[in-house]
Amino acid sequence: MTRRAVPATPAPARPDLGPGLADLAPDQRVRRLELTVTRRLDGLLHGRYRGLLPGPGSEAAGSREYRPGEDEVRRMDWAVTARTTVPHVREVDADRELTTWMVVDASASMEYGTAEVDKRELAVAAVACVGFLTAGVGNRLGAQVLAPDGLRRFPARSGRTHLLGLLRALLGAPRTDDRRDPRAAGPAGGARADAAPGLADGLDGLHRVATGRGLVVVVSDFLDELPDDPDGPPPPWAAALRRLAVRHQVLAVEVTDPRELELPDVGLITLVDPESGRHREVWTGDPALRERYARAAADQRDQVRRTLRRAGATHLELRTDRDWCADVVRHVHEQRRLATAPAGARGGVA
Repeated sequence: MTRRAVPATPAPARPDLGPGLADLAPDQRVRRLELTVTRRLDGLLHGRYRGLLPGPGSEAAGSREYRPGEDEVRRMDWAVTARTTVPHVREVDADRELTTWMVVDASASMEYGTAEVDKRELAVAAVACVGFLTAGVGNRLGAQVLAPDGLRRFPARSGRTHLLGLLRALLGAPRTDDRRDPRAAGPAGGARADAAPGLADGLDGLHRVATGRGLVVVVSDFLDELPDDPDGPPPPWAAALRRLAVRHQVLAVEVTDPRELELPDVGLITLVDPESGRHREVWTGDPALRERYARAAADQRDQVRRTLRRAGATHLELRTDRDWCADVVRHVHEQRRLATAPAGARGGVA
């Protein structure tokens, strides 16, 4: 069983809850996402800039006395400290303009889901959330989309029209099944993924164009070139993510599905690697197999979390079987709590 293998059997039917996000036309889905963000999140995330990460700002706003354990030494105002003989730190106002860059994984491994939406639809919801919450006068949004047919670049622009165009492009991006050609198939009958860019390619491309400081949001399952050995070398995208974190605030949105974490007892199933098209039949009635699968999946997600933390990125996990709006709200409130907590309390949080 490969690392990206997913069941080839149809997903279980959803309860009759009316048309889901995936059942709507692209324009209807965009409208549904906008209403969801503005109605459900706008009233819960207060502030002039309802971003997913609290930023320290850059405009000078005076000085105040240094509070040991709470303030960073690099913010010391040495001129005021020398004049008053009392340690002072610089205070800053929030930036009045924000440039947000997004790297969106729309590869074959994102075309899977057993809940109300698949991982790719959830990734679009995350983009809509970031876009509508950071929209404002002067704020800009750009993106690099890792689609099966190549890397798509969207320059940083402002305005609602630009954001809606990006969402429509994500919803209309081709899927792996749309580009399968028997003449291009390998021995297992799968489409070749030679043209599909990797996550490291998108992050490297963003590093070249995102010259000013801003917010970088990476939406992916982070399975790209993840080594089989949890203690092995980090994946290629880890170094690129660290380079971005030096200049920008980085938020990593990890998109997962419950069937990637636990294998149900449904008898004989066919597992398919969406990247290569390889097939393998597995008997899920073996409890030892299901236990090994769950343990390997847990180790894999832990490996992703450690890699993101070492790269300096803030981690937000979204699942296809959970309310993503509630997850976003919990994440924002937790980040704001950590931002105002004393240094000792922040250091104790993993």
